[in-house]
Amino acid sequence: MEDLSVSEFIAVLNNYLDESFPLINIVGELANFKISKNKWLYFDLKDEKSSLKFFGSIYKLKKPIEEGMLLRVSCTPHLHSNYGFSMQVVVIEPFGEGSIQKANQLLADKLAKEGLFDPDNKRLLMYPPGQIGLITSAQSAAYSDFYKILNERWAGVNINLYDVQVQGEAASPQIIQAIDYFNNQKVKVDVLVLIRGGGSPDDLAVFNDEKLTRKIASSKIPTLVAIGHEIDVSLAELAADKRASTPSNAAELLVPDKKIIKQELNNNLKILNTRIEDFFFNSNENLLLKEKSLEELVTNNIEVINRNLINKQRILKAYNPKINLKRGYSIIRLKSKVLNSSKLLKKNDKLAIEFYDGKIESKVEKIG
Repeated sequence: MEDLSVSEFIAVLNNYLDESFPLINIVGELANFKISKNKWLYFDLKDEKSSLKFFGSIYKLKKPIEEGMLLRVSCTPHLHSNYGFSMQVVVIEPFGEGSIQKANQLLADKLAKEGLFDPDNKRLLMYPPGQIGLITSAQSAAYSDFYKILNERWAGVNINLYDVQVQGEAASPQIIQAIDYFNNQKVKVDVLVLIRGGGSPDDLAVFNDEKLTRKIASSKIPTLVAIGHEIDVSLAELAADKRASTPSNAAELLVPDKKIIKQELNNNLKILNTRIEDFFFNSNENLLLKEKSLEELVTNNIEVINRNLINKQRILKAYNPKINLKRGYSIIRLKSKVLNSSKLLKKNDKLAIEFYDGKIESKVEKIG
């Protein structure tokens, strides 16, 4: 048997391990979890009988984890020259519904503290939008349902589809790329819509991804997200400006139902016609009443004017000098000026005397 140095043996063993176990998945309970220099992960996975050491980069950790959680780790075995045997981490993910929910809750708490789900930051969606940026799988039932219901309710909205995977490792990067694509266009759509139908927790795991959740929260375009069924609530939905319970509900939230709008318009038209008819009827009645009042006012004014004229005629008649002349009085004028006192006269003044039936001229001979 050939003699090997320690380093040679480690190299041979690692070469054998690389060829025999290029990548394996190990499921176990998390223990002795540590982060070193905010860069490296150290932890154990254990079951009832055994324990394995793991080592890897913190960037492999997509969600918060804590002691006691069940994990599935994709890894490769490796014997280090100084630190001994450990499993080199490639992918870390919670395993089992309970651990998945726990990891999601830990991440949700973290993001909530940062304000990503704050209702005060939510923006209103244009209603109805003219342009929709739709992110989903073109082959999915979610896309078919959304497209059908949207066009049945309100045709004419332009849907710009960005086809992506909606589950698996490639899904999150593709969806992030789609969000960036729409946000970087010069002419932006009115709303970004991300939809996916129902599925298992593993199927929907991508929508609880931290990077994707942050990307949705930071979108310059208002977002609407509908993932799974009504009871499924993902972090992506919590980060969106608006959440819909299902893809079909997303279409219902975006546009009104043209049948209801048409009925409302018809009802409003009937109400408007009725109000116009009532207005003209009431206006006509008011005009008739005003006409009658005006006639009465004119008649009353004419009567008052007539009475005033009669009274003035009587007064004029009473002050008419002709009446007094007829009674035997006369009017004496000196140089056209009516005299009412003998003191205004002097001898030889020429007077004009007016009687009822004529005038004479006279000369003052004596003033007594």
